[in-house]
Amino acid sequence: MPELPDVVVYVEALQDRIAGHILKNVTIRGPFLLRTVTPPLDALYGHAATDVRRAGKRIAIGFDHGLWLTVHLMIAGRLHWNGKRHARFGRSGGLGREPVAGFEFENGTEAGTQHRAQIHVLDACPVAAGFEPLECGAADFAAALRSENHTLKRSLTDPRIFSGIGNAYSDEILHRAQLSPVTLTSKLQDAEIARLHAATREVLEEWVDRLRAEAKGKFPEGVTAFRDEMAVHGKYGQPCPRCGAKVQRIRYAANETNYCPTCQTGGKLLADRALSRLLREDWPRTLEEMEALKRR
Repeated sequence: MPELPDVVVYVEALQDRIAGHILKNVTIRGPFLLRTVTPPLDALYGHAATDVRRAGKRIAIGFDHGLWLTVHLMIAGRLHWNGKRHARFGRSGGLGREPVAGFEFENGTEAGTQHRAQIHVLDACPVAAGFEPLECGAADFAAALRSENHTLKRSLTDPRIFSGIGNAYSDEILHRAQLSPVTLTSKLQDAEIARLHAATREVLEEWVDRLRAEAKGKFPEGVTAFRDEMAVHGKYGQPCPRCGAKVQRIRYAANETNYCPTCQTGGKLLADRALSRLLREDWPRTLEEMEALKRR
């Protein structure tokens, strides 16, 4: 799922391309993509886009008559830009798959690919429920973190607490802060919260800058949750760039949490639900025990 750095770069690219341009038509191929009825989608036709903003993980496009179009790309959703005038819908445009929605402006077409994406037409700009991690100060960050007693991983990715952080960048933030993903927020010391706050800003700002540089002014087509430059996310079994220990994971549903046991958990292996249920008392507690188990 595109997260704060990815959405920021999408928003900047769209602002450069559609601001001041008129929306001519919208084609939606999925029956459940449009989640609102009033105002109607065609109320946007013939009106110029005046603003593009990020609201959490959503992209919000404002129009000259006060209505807003919002797009949430959900898991694996991506945007593509076809700069050809009078672009046609229902064609992949060389993207390898059919777009599920297309927004035809007078100067080009924005297309999205992901059937679980959500599209809304609103009469006001949406506001994210959680704190903006790049805008809130240390005191607000600490208050938000302590507002509910959850694991750090859950708190960082809860949109009611922090805006725009998901599975990938939470892994990177926790590794930078050298904190366990399963530590409860109620158990954090002030110094650990300060370290987490600094790591959150550092990681998100670094990745916004990195993705901007990568796009080089073009529309960002290579948005992915797995990048070679990441420290731990998607790096299971690979060496931690800080200490060289093998990156481990906790798997659940369609997601997994990646972490370094040496840097983040004091050498302890966190229980993987599926494997620990299978192995029970044989579940390894350390990297050494894990390696010994693999050699059996």
